[in-house]
Amino acid sequence: MFVTNMIREPLIFEISGKGKRGFPLPKLDMSVKDDLLKSIPSRKDIDGFPEVSEVEVVRHFTRLSQTNYCIDLGFYPLGSCTMKYNPKINEKLASKKEFLLSHPNAPEKLTQGSLGILKIAEDLLKKITGMDAFTLQPAAGAQGEFVGMLMIRAFLEERGNPRKVVLIPDSAHGTNPSSAHICGYQIQEIKSNEKGAVDVADLAEHMTEDVAALMVTNPNTLGVFETDIKKITDIVHSKGGLVYMDGANMNALIGICKPGDMGVDVIHLNLHKTFSTPHGGGGPGAGPVGVVKELEPHLPLPVIEEKDGILRLNDNRPKSVGRVRSFNGNFLVIVKALAYMLSLGPAGLKEIAEIAVLNSNYLRKSLEMDFDLKYPTPTLHECVFSDKFQKRNGVTNIDIAKRLIDYGLHPPTMSFPLIVQGALMIEPTETETKKEMDRFIDAMKNIAQEAKKNPELLKNAPHVSYVRRLDETSAARNPVLRWRETPSEK
Repeated sequence: MFVTNMIREPLIFEISGKGKRGFPLPKLDMSVKDDLLKSIPSRKDIDGFPEVSEVEVVRHFTRLSQTNYCIDLGFYPLGSCTMKYNPKINEKLASKKEFLLSHPNAPEKLTQGSLGILKIAEDLLKKITGMDAFTLQPAAGAQGEFVGMLMIRAFLEERGNPRKVVLIPDSAHGTNPSSAHICGYQIQEIKSNEKGAVDVADLAEHMTEDVAALMVTNPNTLGVFETDIKKITDIVHSKGGLVYMDGANMNALIGICKPGDMGVDVIHLNLHKTFSTPHGGGGPGAGPVGVVKELEPHLPLPVIEEKDGILRLNDNRPKSVGRVRSFNGNFLVIVKALAYMLSLGPAGLKEIAEIAVLNSNYLRKSLEMDFDLKYPTPTLHECVFSDKFQKRNGVTNIDIAKRLIDYGLHPPTMSFPLIVQGALMIEPTETETKKEMDRFIDAMKNIAQEAKKNPELLKNAPHVSYVRRLDETSAARNPVLRWRETPSEK
């Protein structure tokens, strides 16, 4: 069992002592007028601003850093998020001064290399997905969804009717209905069948000429591949609608099959998930969008075009949905993703999917006797268990997650997708070894036994973490956003 540093680290305010200094400045050797000093900004809004020495500052933040869990430390099994280890060589390449100092406002003749990287990335993504055109503009997957729906609306408006409704499966990512709603559409939910896939009969019943699009995730958030995907896209197209595919889980398909061959009209990808760039902590991300030829005129500005051997940014596209962010996407994220694609090549990219699917199924088969599977269907990149067995002893998925911390492991995604009550959503990704997965499996099996024999142990977990179980409800309702000195500390 992994044991963290249990010594409570004091606040920087508690380390403070009057008169301490981290760095003393020499006395001025010239006279300065008082009015000049008054013009210098100084922070005055915190009483008792901490006064600490350099060694105290260094040790304080070093100790705090050692309480954090990260992908470089161990397994990060967040389902639907693809939190995998990222090769450091990609970071090194993106940190080269030629990229860091390339300004987006520089003349095109001075940025041919940078524009070339963007163009190569677009071309590779087209080959991987089978789509006809791509934009690298969106800064994240959710913005990619929004941009994709904007283009669908623009395309339908050009045909004379933007329509009113977008269909979304009940297992979808929450950003799907949000993106469609922001673009002015009403949302109708499509049921999942007993296998966890789209209920084709329910889709056919809802599919009318008022429907603009179906937003489908494939493989879906249960890790299930939509085996009827071609039948699904045919139903939507038969009524003049379009099919949007949430490509957040592309690491299960890459090199195996192409969304373009499935009848998909629009797809967003998450470069910060599938193509190995840092993910988490708020970004940065990249959510490029691919479209079929008919939607290409509506791509956001600017579009990279080649003329007479020169790459140029074209802003003169009257059917475009316009700019969706500044400049040309999160450039350095795209550099890292391109480095990943080029270093692996076609065979290596295909192996990503093969290992991701193998790891997920190994984990699913290893735990299916200990944790409930609402949908016992073969999965691709991730699997979704529930706490149904453990609830018999009063143990919930939150208790299981907290107990995992005592084993030195990050909990999986909790309570999602919503169609699985008490969900434990696990994605091992392609970067985890069998040894690391066995460590996770052993911990989960031990926890399943603990839930039977000593459920109170789980209900009070974690026991050896730096921070014990928090009152999450009170924290959400009454957040303390800044430190206040109490009377006893004065």
